[in-house]
Amino acid sequence: MRIFVSAFLLISLLADPAACFVTLVGVRPANARQSALQLRALFPGAAADKTTVFQRQIALPEPAPSRNQLQGKSRIFLDTADRKEWDELLPLGLFYGVTTNPVLLERADQPCTIDGLRDLAISAFGWGMQEFMCQSWGENVADLVRNGEQLASIDPRVIVKVPLTGNGIQAANILSRQGARICTTACYAPHQVVSSVAVGAEYVAPYLGRLIDEGRDGLEEVSQMQQIVDGMNSETRVLVASVRTANQVAVLAADGCSTFTISPKVARELIGDDLTTKAAADFEAAAARMQNGSQRTIGFEM
Repeated sequence: MRIFVSAFLLISLLADPAACFVTLVGVRPANARQSALQLRALFPGAAADKTTVFQRQIALPEPAPSRNQLQGKSRIFLDTADRKEWDELLPLGLFYGVTTNPVLLERADQPCTIDGLRDLAISAFGWGMQEFMCQSWGENVADLVRNGEQLASIDPRVIVKVPLTGNGIQAANILSRQGARICTTACYAPHQVVSSVAVGAEYVAPYLGRLIDEGRDGLEEVSQMQQIVDGMNSETRVLVASVRTANQVAVLAADGCSTFTISPKVARELIGDDLTTKAAADFEAAAARMQNGSQRTIGFEM
């Protein structure tokens, strides 16, 4: 009989711990319902899904933010055509895409041809990149448009770059009207952002480091470019290029810039700090000591 009662109480506790507790402590019927409701608040869902309070899944009071929400408007590109750098840096997961131009292609010994850029684009997409930027070329508008059309036809994720010259703006306008995605590049003045927005460029790329090299306040001018885009209520992104240090990225990000293309050197700076390296080493050393059985608590050997 005692075994039967114990088993009954155990089953009741698993099914509805609140009601069982009320029964066990002998709460008067007048107060039993209120007491049970109060206790069920401590064990939500226990009776409903027939699971114990130890086995049920804890539902968050509010859903955790999605990855897209956490990333905000940020987009970081890797500015190189060097496949060895891709192999090392793209697996980090920092990068939205890859940017190239004829100078970077030359440095990486990659051909500046439609077929060569198609091959690079396919490789970048194979790494999971969302976008690949490559630059059209030509001494006149017709050549810029013809090459731009061929680049755009590679894949919808290809962004065609054109320089912010008279011919480049005209080519950008034609290509944009045809549905090509455009990045105007080599931007050195805030008023060029206005031109880029006007022709429907998806990106405009100012060269921060080269502005500074010319003795100008590059950080202030790039911030002004972002303000122009915001003031024009445009979806054009200011793609900050020619970034020399990770700190420049941080300064401009704090000032509202969200889109950067960075060299491998700056990419490595962006993920590290000497103090972080030291802290990580301390964590690993502590974990190793505990794995070896030499645990310490509040400074004392255990």
